[in-house]
Parts: sequence; C-alpha cells; structure tokens
Amino acid sequence: MATEKSAVVGPLVGAVVQGTNSTRFLVFSSKTGQLISHHQVELTQEFPREGWVEQDPKEILQSVYECMERTCEKLAELNIDISNIKAVGVSNQRETTVIWDKLTGDPLYNAVVWLDLRTQSTVEILSKKIPGNNNFVKSKTGLPLSTYFSAVKLRWILDNVRNVQKAVEEGRALFGTIDSWLIWSITGGVNGGLHCTDVTNASRTMLFNIHSLEWDKELCDFFEIPMNILPNVCSSSEIYGLIKGGTLDGVPISGCLGDQSAALVGQMCFQEGQAKNTYGTGCFLMCNTGRKCIFSERGLLTTVAYKLGKDKPVYYALEGSVAIAGAVIRWLRDNLGIIETPEETENLAKEVGTSYGCYFVPAFSGLYAPYWEPSARGILCGLTQFTNKCHIAFAALEAVCFQTREILEAMNRDCGIPLTHLQVDGGMTVNKILMQLQADILHIPVLKPTMTETTALGAAIAAGAAEGVDVWSLKPENLTAVTMERFEPQIKATESENRYSTWKKAVQKSMGWATTQSPERGDSTIFSSLPLGFFIVSSMIILIGARYISGIP
Repeated sequence: MATEKSAVVGPLVGAVVQGTNSTRFLVFSSKTGQLISHHQVELTQEFPREGWVEQDPKEILQSVYECMERTCEKLAELNIDISNIKAVGVSNQRETTVIWDKLTGDPLYNAVVWLDLRTQSTVEILSKKIPGNNNFVKSKTGLPLSTYFSAVKLRWILDNVRNVQKAVEEGRALFGTIDSWLIWSITGGVNGGLHCTDVTNASRTMLFNIHSLEWDKELCDFFEIPMNILPNVCSSSEIYGLIKGGTLDGVPISGCLGDQSAALVGQMCFQEGQAKNTYGTGCFLMCNTGRKCIFSERGLLTTVAYKLGKDKPVYYALEGSVAIAGAVIRWLRDNLGIIETPEETENLAKEVGTSYGCYFVPAFSGLYAPYWEPSARGILCGLTQFTNKCHIAFAALEAVCFQTREILEAMNRDCGIPLTHLQVDGGMTVNKILMQLQADILHIPVLKPTMTETTALGAAIAAGAAEGVDVWSLKPENLTAVTMERFEPQIKATESENRYSTWKKAVQKSMGWATTQSPERGDSTIFSSLPLGFFIVSSMIILIGARYISGIP
C-alpha cells in the first residue's frame, strides 16, 4: 500500500470484490496497476439445514458501503483526493441467487449461495425432462445440470417461498446474481436503480445462451422462469450507471465480471491458451479458449471469459471448478477448532512436512469437476494413532492441490496443448507450503504474482477501460507486466504419481455416501407424504407397547 501521495500516479479506479467469505474495496492507480488502499469486511454464512448455505443480501450490501467508506477514509489519511477515483468495477461470487422487491428494495429471501445443495431433487426432476439424445441445456449454456447454477436455485425459491411467488405474480420481483443486486442498489435502488448483469455472470445462470449472448426463451420455459424478472445483459466493460449517495456519489460503475473472469483479466490472460487458477473459497482453473467455444468431454464447463466493451468480441473459456478449497481451512478453524487463524495451517503443515499417509477429500458439497458427483461427502482416511492435527492440516492443503491436478489433466486433454506452467492467485496463495505442494503435485512450475489481488485488478481494468472513462489502456504495450514468484517442483515425478494415485483411491471411497433423499426436504416432510393409515397403525403399536412395558393388561 502506498504511504505517500507522490507514489500515486494518474487517475484511480476502485474495485468491489464481493466474495463468499468477505467483501473488499480496493483502489488502484490506472497508470501503474499499483494497489493504493483497501478495506475488508468478513461476512456471515448461515446453514439452516444440512446442505443449505445462505447469506443476508442486506449484510452483503452494507459490507460494500462500509468497505467503500473506510477505504476513502484511508485515502484521506494518505492525503489523496478521492475525486481522483474515476470509476468503480464490481467482481462477485457467481451463481449465488438473490430475489428482491423492486418497490421496497428489500430482499424477498436470503441469498442462496453457490455451494448450496438443497436443489438436488429439483435437478433430478429436471434431468428427466431433458431428451437423452438432445441435451439442449448443455449445448446452449456449456453447463451440466447441477445444484451449482442459479436457475435451479431460483426454481426452488419460486416453488417453496410464498412471498416470492406473490411478488412475481404482482410484478414486484427482480432476480439477479450478487452483481445485479449490488449495481441495482448502489445506482439508486427503488429510485431508478439499474437492473443489469454482465455476460460472464449471465453465463452462470443456466438461462443464458452463450452463443447468441441473450436470455434464452427455451431455457426459461424449461426451468419455468418468467423472463420479466431477469436483468438486462451488458458487456463486462461499459458505464452501467452512477453511484448514488455516499462518498463516491456520482462515480460511474463501469466494470462487471464474475470473480473468476476478473482474475483471468487481472492475470492478463488475454491470449488463447493462457490459464490461471484462483484459490478462494473454492478453486477455479480457467483457460482462455479465444473466440470459440470448446465443449469438454471431461467434466469441464464452457463459459464466457469476458467481453470488454459493447462493440468488442466475446471471449470464451474452459473452466474446472472445485467446491471446497479455502473453505476447508475455515472448516478446520470453525468446526474442528484445530487452528485459530488461517495462517496457522501453514505452520502446522511445515512442522511435519508430510501427511504421514493421511488423505483428506473435502467433498462437503459433493464433487464438482471433473466428476459432478453430488452423492460424494468429505472423508479423512489413512489415519493411525500417530496422526495429529499437523498431518490433517497438511492433508487439507494437499487436497486442494490434488483437486487442481484432476482439473488440469482434464483441461490439458480438452485443449490438446498441456500447460507448461500454472499462474495462480487468490487468498490461499500467501501460503508458501501450499504453493510448493502444488508445484510438486503438478510437476510443473507455479507462478504467483507478487501483487495477489488479481480479481480486484481485473474488475478495475474493466472499469477503467470502459468507453467514456478511458483511464486504463488495454493496448498490450501499455499493460503493466505482472512480476511473478516462481515455485519449481522439488520431488521426483514418481513420488508425485504415487501420492496422486492414492488420493484417487480416496476420492472413489468418498462417493455414494449421500442418499437420494434431498436435503431440501426436512424429516417432517417425509412423514407428510405417508398415508393416514400409517399413523393410525403406528399409534396403536406405540400404545400397545407402552401398555405392555408398564404392565397394564
């Protein structure tokens, strides 16, 4: 972070990074890409039932306002005039689904988070409606039918929440991913807020045709989603509207990218074949495939990478998604209590330098790419009396690396050109043990930018480069080179293979744990579907049993 006004060069651009675990606001120099100041607020996650993950949209919105105000206060302390901030970009957790009332501005239900599993039975019902020889959902969207994506979450809400149904019937409801909720609220909300999204976020809803770049009527009919609640789809870099209220009143919001696309842009992966891996709550490996869609045969997603301007071409990507990466560290802290801070994981792992045969499959939300197996659940195996918390911490880090290798192998086969190195970013990359493990398990170099806030940088680039803002040049010669820290493999390839093959055995053991009973149905729902006679007979058996036990004839 800069400590002197003289360190700031040229106009500034802000970036909202709204993630699953926290919200941040960061300010960059548009000429050097230097991070000037930032503020972060941790968020609450709610788990009403097993497999359910929710967040309060109002808490998320308030965290954005708080981060903006606190960052501006820090800039003032550095004697930096906040009028230098010429634009703001938004990057967000994708797929998380929000429905709100356009008349009151209030959410109609909690945000259903991308990790949420309650829609498994919804997915099973919908999958039976897709013709076996014509998977039009995947051909139009590039996505497998999964609990991961917004359309099935929206379908569940419409089926189960009466006040949402009523709001839709009365024309009051608006749907959006987190970016839409934030942009609508920040640009005025009930007083003229803009209901929009960008192509990268739209491409994760399962309602968007990635070829025509429009909401698709056939898909909306299939999921029974009314099209009038959907946001307007824009490019990733254009002026959507102006911030209303607060310290940044009047500043344009001019960039919007789903977090993984933002990281791809922030890593300057503008060429076909360039790839990055982001280590956040989940883990996301994305490869730029240029202006053509490549459909995977190995469980990867085809998605929109970015469209940096109304009249600019769209670029596509292949992506492999791991549900649980950084979330496993939070689990070690919050659920097991074996660490107090994420940094302790590195110290524990360093202390032993091995998992001592312990393997961890953190399939808390099933397995995403390349398996797409919702029945999987987390397991720890290979435990002995010698195993301690240090070995478990090491196995947790190793699990993130093994999952990345599975995706990288699938991507290499789909693209036909193996990656010779892996560019990485995200909060977990500060862990040097993790980065070295990743290089060892992939057996290729891992390159980490010295400035790790690449997601925020990508959102800032999109905002600053927008027509009408024009403070950030996208010409190759003007893009600041990203300096990298390099991690080389330090173990033999045979050892890497042995550890990886053992991990694969553990993965197989993690599958098939969950029953077909959907998490969306509580235990009481099971009984509500049983015939009245069942309860009469059951009551008689209980009564007879009670009388027998008590000695009553």
